[in-house]
Amino acid sequence: MRIHETYAKKPAKLFSDKKNSDKESEKVIMQAGDTEVAVELSGRFDFNGFDKNTIIEWYELMHLGRLLDEKAALYLKMAKGWSYHASCAGHEGIQLALGMIFRRGKDYLFPYYRDLMTSLAAGISPEEIILNGLSKETDVAGGGRHMSNHFAKPSINIQNVSSCTGNHAQHATGLGRAVRKYDGDEIVYYSSGESACSEGYFFEALNAASNENLPVVFVIQNNKYGISVPLDEVTANIDVSENYRGLKNLNIVNCDGRDPFDSYRAMETAKLNAASGFGPSLVHAECDRIHSHSNSDRQEIYRSARELEEVKARDPLMQFRYNILINNILSEKEIIEVESINKKIMFAAADKAEAAPEANGKSYEEFVIPKAYAREVIGGQSTERSISGGSELSYLQAINQTLDSEFENNENLFLWGQDIGKGGIFNVVKGLPEKYGKRRIFNSPVAENSIVGTANGFSRYRDDIRVVVEGAEFADYFWPAMEQLVELSHEYWRTKGQYSPNITIRLASGGYIQGGLYHSQNIEATLATLPGIRVVMPAFADDAAGLLRNSIRSNGVTVFLEPKYLYNYKPAYAPGKSSEYAIPFGKANVRRPGTDVTIVAYGTAVHLSLLAAEQLAEAGISCEVIDLRSLIPWDKEAVYNSVKRTNRVIIAHEDKTTGGFGGEISSSITQNIFSHLDSPIIRVGSKNTPVGFAKAYESEILLSVADIKAAVGTVLKY
Repeated sequence: MRIHETYAKKPAKLFSDKKNSDKESEKVIMQAGDTEVAVELSGRFDFNGFDKNTIIEWYELMHLGRLLDEKAALYLKMAKGWSYHASCAGHEGIQLALGMIFRRGKDYLFPYYRDLMTSLAAGISPEEIILNGLSKETDVAGGGRHMSNHFAKPSINIQNVSSCTGNHAQHATGLGRAVRKYDGDEIVYYSSGESACSEGYFFEALNAASNENLPVVFVIQNNKYGISVPLDEVTANIDVSENYRGLKNLNIVNCDGRDPFDSYRAMETAKLNAASGFGPSLVHAECDRIHSHSNSDRQEIYRSARELEEVKARDPLMQFRYNILINNILSEKEIIEVESINKKIMFAAADKAEAAPEANGKSYEEFVIPKAYAREVIGGQSTERSISGGSELSYLQAINQTLDSEFENNENLFLWGQDIGKGGIFNVVKGLPEKYGKRRIFNSPVAENSIVGTANGFSRYRDDIRVVVEGAEFADYFWPAMEQLVELSHEYWRTKGQYSPNITIRLASGGYIQGGLYHSQNIEATLATLPGIRVVMPAFADDAAGLLRNSIRSNGVTVFLEPKYLYNYKPAYAPGKSSEYAIPFGKANVRRPGTDVTIVAYGTAVHLSLLAAEQLAEAGISCEVIDLRSLIPWDKEAVYNSVKRTNRVIIAHEDKTTGGFGGEISSSITQNIFSHLDSPIIRVGSKNTPVGFAKAYESEILLSVADIKAAVGTVLKY
């Protein structure tokens, strides 16, 4: 039986609501150490069901978390570190509950930048908290590679989350998908603020989790401010959970995020719902942000003094202290003793952390891209193997057979995307969904951010999982997923090698099909600017097979660009489907030897270059055509060696010349072997305009054989 929606406590109205703010709350002045604090008497905690030891333990944790939070602010004032600090003060109730319900090493937790208390309760030690804040080499999150106040401990499944607000919702959903696919009993927890709920990808994550009944708990800590923006100015409902009532399998639980016990009951309800197979929950916790959004914000500019006093009166730590006293859990003297011990713990942790080595900036080149399956040379032999005995296949068929082979060889390979169930928009995966079933190959929503973001989360479940996604039906539609690709690009580096997303993103690229706008674009130049991913664009069937196999079997992220114009092209033999044929990244192929001019190309431009070279040969001009195959990394040695022989070079690609990848190749040649050039380098590509739909427009705009021949003629004049 499904667990019904729960309201643990009725949420308060926004502070700007005059009907509430005109009322005086009953308060008591209590002593907290050397400070007198006004505590709102309405904030009674219900300890029912919790034993005395648990209550005391939770207070110890909350108080220690506050000390660490205050220590962070002190480090800032002393200019000793913690250059980014978002205080958790006012959020500790829900954060303590979330940390306590998380089973370290079993469940998965995606915290956000305000989750100091969550992280402490979940298993990150005080010393590790400070190591992160001070960006030390021994920081367990990533050795100082990530922003301070971004706490993580991958060894116990507390995930390293980036600064892109709320995008880890997609990762939580993807990981929940993996738990469901493998029939696991883990729970995935996502934590973030209310403002991230306005991001489109947050809805995409909720939609996928709800549709698939995934064991994910989304925790929203609602303090009613997005930095300086009051929530009522930017969202339909102050209680953000109200925005998602239409999702059929989403269990909504509202609670008082100041109260750890009310919050824990809400978390228990959500956990039971997920564990029972009823799907995801959204725990909406009302909180107060006691301090400014972060150290770079000044909240007194946009919040009234009265409002800030009301917030302080609802301070979860002071409320907790007050409730312990009035319920005779501890005496004032005993509480002071607890607090004194915590101070000693905090100071000892600080001493150790401060003495730890600084982050080693010299190691910046480590953990950029994980190891590939097929490397350049193994035991003196290239890992690119012979394809003798292969059969003539089209480019499309080679990809299909390679995928089929890899799905047979690896039961932990998965594939999803739009229209995948029918074989994909170009029928590249035709027959595979029926053969391997919906558990492994399935449709995704028309939501590119979700396609890529859930792949990030899914691949976290097991190291041997490999994911292939059609990132979009056309490369032109990939832009909504770019934020997730950026995230993928630095996961390995940011975590100092602790997590490698093993994902191949397939994209149908380019024009010559009379597709017009949004169906003819090349995006490789943009992709190539992101450190941490590989970018390949094979031009022949054999290369498509070899590079795809290497992409799937390698650790890390590869964007596999498929020139859609070449799908039905059959100029070369491709390996049989049981082959182990793999091509290493960054290894070019000389498609046509020559002595007068080097033409460097990739993708469709390789075929246009070969046609141009064939026609130029009739006039006695010998062109060497180099097929890069791989752009990141690209084979500089092969290009340099060719240019040293011919002393002239043309760079041809289908993409526009302005900002195209040819500029990177040209710059490298000029910088490294300028003395070998007898003429300027010429780049040739498509015109710097959108690609028109009418055939006449396409013929004028896109790269042509004539363009390449004209460029060769120009360099030969020098």
